[in-house]
Amino acid sequence: MNLRITNAILFLALIAFPFFSCANTGGDDKKGKKAAENLDKIKLPEGFKISIYATDVENARSICLSPNGTLFVGNRGKDKVYALQDTDGDFKVDKKFTITTGLTMPNGVAFKDGDLYVAEVSRVLRFKDIESHLDNPPKPEVIYDQYPTKKHHGWKYIAFGPDGKLYIPVGAPCNICESEDEIFATITRMNPDGSGLEIFARGVRNSVGFTWHPDTKEMWFTDNGRDMLGDDMPPCELNRAPKKGMHFGYPYCHGGTIKDPEFGDKRPCEDFTLPAQNLGAHVAPLGLKFYNGTMFPEEYRKHVFIAEHGSWNRSKKSGYRITMVKLQENKAVGYETFAEGWLDHEAQDAWGRPVDLLFMPDGSMLLSDDKSGVIYRITYGG
Repeated sequence: MNLRITNAILFLALIAFPFFSCANTGGDDKKGKKAAENLDKIKLPEGFKISIYATDVENARSICLSPNGTLFVGNRGKDKVYALQDTDGDFKVDKKFTITTGLTMPNGVAFKDGDLYVAEVSRVLRFKDIESHLDNPPKPEVIYDQYPTKKHHGWKYIAFGPDGKLYIPVGAPCNICESEDEIFATITRMNPDGSGLEIFARGVRNSVGFTWHPDTKEMWFTDNGRDMLGDDMPPCELNRAPKKGMHFGYPYCHGGTIKDPEFGDKRPCEDFTLPAQNLGAHVAPLGLKFYNGTMFPEEYRKHVFIAEHGSWNRSKKSGYRITMVKLQENKAVGYETFAEGWLDHEAQDAWGRPVDLLFMPDGSMLLSDDKSGVIYRITYGG
């Protein structure tokens, strides 16, 4: 065939199918290459390995997985939501689609009955039948738009609970304060169509991750402790909320026993639900999941893994790791590091920041990193 004709055909094909330009080759960006080069710095228990599942996912934050294997990724610093696919089954993403742009901190993503839900600061969107339209996403439906517009702790993590309701946190609009609007410092829930909004839990300063126990179906969530009380106070928290109406202390009490110097005289710590486990101070715990797969050894089953994003309000940085809280009959009995190495403790420099995690059907872990813009995959090989 004539070379000029061949080039014309290729040009027309690119015009007709522009979404092919979204394909992710797995390592073209500088941050992704740096993350790949730094993988040997990650320390894991014996038998575990970490690899790059996807790169060039700018500010990768909350993640959710469809039953068909499409990974949806929200972000806080930018305005985009992505869909990632591994079409050839080699555990590396080869197609990336931009679902939407121009949103305000679209941190939260959730998937239910074929629809993608995205949470901005003040509203929740729904993209109907999204996987049939990845290359040409439909205009989203606004199912709720009455959340506060304040951006301080305004980014939202969302997930569907066992009751079929969509859970959405509303962070405190400050470091420490009492708010006249009762919606702040809560976790709310609503029906999938946006109706029936109610407050599920109160006294929650800033939760950016929650999940449900695989057996009891009770909610567990992380909460970021207040700042400006020194390096080691107060602890961040892992909390358990088995029912509606519980209060977890903010802004009066921190870590179950620490009276706030400004608001603590107004209500005693005995009024509130104790944390299930106090975590490190300022470690910024975000996404969490219970392990219920079969790839990891039995000793990891039914324990909760937490992505600790890392501190800023501390003279020596902490966090920047994945931790595991061990449970016995719904009680925490251990808190230990599972994966670390994103922070160079000597140089006090972090090249990556874990954000959210989930477990694949094969039992492997996916982990987002908003600093490096990558998704990792952690496996166990014996």
